[in-house]
Amino acid sequence: MGREKIRFGVAGPGSIARSHCNAILQAQKAELVSAYGRDETKTAIFAGQYNISPHTDLEQFLVPENIDAITIATPSGAHLEIALAAAKMGIHVLCEKPIEITGIRAAALIDACRAANVRLGIIYQARFDPCILLVKKAIDEGRLGKLLMASCQMRWSRSQAYYDSAAWRGTWALDGGGCLMNQGIHSIDLLIHLVGQPVAVAAFQGPVTHERIEVEDNISATLRFASGAVGTIEASTSCSPGLPRRIEISGKKGSICIEGDRIIRWEFTDVLPGDEEIIKQFLAHDDGIGGAAIPTAIDAIGHLRIVEDFVCSVLEERDPCVTGEEGKKSVDFICAAYESMQQGGAVIQI
Repeated sequence: MGREKIRFGVAGPGSIARSHCNAILQAQKAELVSAYGRDETKTAIFAGQYNISPHTDLEQFLVPENIDAITIATPSGAHLEIALAAAKMGIHVLCEKPIEITGIRAAALIDACRAANVRLGIIYQARFDPCILLVKKAIDEGRLGKLLMASCQMRWSRSQAYYDSAAWRGTWALDGGGCLMNQGIHSIDLLIHLVGQPVAVAAFQGPVTHERIEVEDNISATLRFASGAVGTIEASTSCSPGLPRRIEISGKKGSICIEGDRIIRWEFTDVLPGDEEIIKQFLAHDDGIGGAAIPTAIDAIGHLRIVEDFVCSVLEERDPCVTGEEGKKSVDFICAAYESMQQGGAVIQI
């Protein structure tokens, strides 16, 4: 496209937008130029902190002469409209998870970007964690053999103040769900990325412990993958004090367990040189509880890698590492889990 740097605008001046901005500022071939939000005061303060142009008018924000791409950091159920407007103007879209809150809305977003020939990327930064890269490589190389079981525990904690901090939190219309759609979606994306697409789910809602929310804050699900592997998912924002995410994957030839961003079990029937060093490396590193209790305590390295890959995808005219189609998979699963939950645990085919 003849540019050395991709100029970004950020839509939605909230807390996650700061991770977007910091990643853009660190990326070598990216430039942060503007911000968009509905609240004039909030948007002006946010833009002032980054010395960029504030906008409260979407049309004035989406001017191709000024920006090449946007990141969308608005509430989840407001992604589609902004993405449609950007695609219409030929502006590339990097979207915060989830891509949208239903499969229909996600498909509309994907179709619009494809029709306009603009790049669409989804921010699933956990895919770039060093431990995930190692686990993905091991699975792809067949070190676990036939996959049998794959499960995730996300027993996190969010205060009542967290839900009260914004009117959209804990609503079906804009949050799209609770602990599964907002927080658990990263873990679900990782399971899909590592193990493959789930094809059936049965889910049960647990007690709702937060006030003034419409959605679940405790849920458990059983699932079956296309490969025949089975597993479980537990998601919560009610568990004190908040525990690191735990993912366990087992096959006929080995088992791997990830806790937070550490590999705590790396065992195979066929041991290779370097296996002992891998486990020592990760056991020596303790990341604490990360985002398990504090929403802002999330490593920014993954965001930087996502932004850098997206920039390269625009400059090289290729798909980004996490496409819209990839982002839709986790939404389809979660919506099926919610359907099951609302039917008292009925098995839903995906």
